[in-house]
Amino acid sequence: MALPALPGSGVAFRRVLAHFPGELSLAFAYGSGVFRQAGRGWDQKRAMLDLVFTVDDPVTWHTKNLKKNWSHYSFLKILGPRFITSVQNNYGAGVYYNPLIMCDGRIIKYGVISTSILIEDLLNWNNLYIAGRLQKPVKIVAMNENVTLRSALEKNLKSAVTAAFLMLPESFSEEDLFMEIAGLSYSDKSPEGQFTQLMTLPKTLQQRINHIMDPPGKNRDVEETLLQLAHDPDCGHVVRLGLSAIVRPSSIRQSTKGIFTAGMKKSVIYSSLKLHKMWKGWMRKAP
Repeated sequence: MALPALPGSGVAFRRVLAHFPGELSLAFAYGSGVFRQAGRGWDQKRAMLDLVFTVDDPVTWHTKNLKKNWSHYSFLKILGPRFITSVQNNYGAGVYYNPLIMCDGRIIKYGVISTSILIEDLLNWNNLYIAGRLQKPVKIVAMNENVTLRSALEKNLKSAVTAAFLMLPESFSEEDLFMEIAGLSYSDKSPEGQFTQLMTLPKTLQQRINHIMDPPGKNRDVEETLLQLAHDPDCGHVVRLGLSAIVRPSSIRQSTKGIFTAGMKKSVIYSSLKLHKMWKGWMRKAP
């Protein structure tokens, strides 16, 4: 049974969703196909629509999607839905992308991620690929009543605000906070307060920080490291390094996986479009 689109999501999104199997725990759209971009020449209908589908049972979902949308997949489709799901779950950031798809008169790119893997990333920041995307503006297109998922989405935003506070200077504006990460709150930056914030960060980020801070041979536990960091004036910088250590490897792995999931031809076309977009951005900024 297909999920209804949330109020305000628009008829256009419902028409796109109608082309796919309906067993979605969450579907959201993001990017220039949804939100107005700065500068001239923005055309929402011509911009590629980026979507992410969260599914409880990827094997079943891909089985149904292969029947409906066989042409969306690369050569991996001949290996079947179980192999596709294995590639999705075990390589990169846990997402399987089908890019450059013509759907309902628009070019779309959609990623599929397991609900359980997304929840783990939202709570623990295992790779911050989709969790990081959900800290930025997105449009929720469909969502079921999965209480665990909803709780994890909320926890991800709270963790993002906490990390932003740790990286901001002593004094900052509301715009500064939104530039770091969306959220509304405030804390004194005392060592005690910073230690409390550090202890609430997702465990993967805590482990990356511990790896950065722990001298060879010391083998300190995470709590001891975080206590030291809370008194360090470079606390925010170390948090940034920890985030970078999570994001960079997962992005590289996901990009490499895209060559196989999208196919070489689509990968070249998609990369060319991204480079063209970057070039146009640089030209607008040039004096």
